[in-house]
Amino acid sequence: MTRHISDRRTFLRAGRNDHRIVSARIRPGHPAAVIDVSAGGAFIEISRRLLPGSVVDLQVNTAQRRTTLRGRVLRCAVVRLRSTTVWYRAAIAFDHQCLWLGDGTSVEYPVPSRESTSTRDEG
Repeated sequence: MTRHISDRRTFLRAGRNDHRIVSARIRPGHPAAVIDVSAGGAFIEISRRLLPGSVVDLQVNTAQRRTTLRGRVLRCAVVRLRSTTVWYRAAIAFDHQCLWLGDGTSVEYPVPSRESTSTRDEG
């Protein structure tokens, strides 16, 4: 997994050579290629347009498990045109973190909770 200095993502991303996903589909069954993935979202390539703001279910399979991750499409753009197909790349933000997909490591600093700041202020 690599991280660039200007990268502002919350979680480290695992690229094609690093993630353990062997297959993925957008329900109801459209095959998708996972470009990169983290605990918070995925960047996929698919032959179907996904509308930004829409809710999708991404079914992912690894050698050990199969799961469905619900998320919202952040963006989708055409990346290839052929005479019979159009290919899109879409960014999906998961509704819930899926730590087993990435390494679960957040690259942001921890934000103190309200309880920890209020007890510190009182003392």
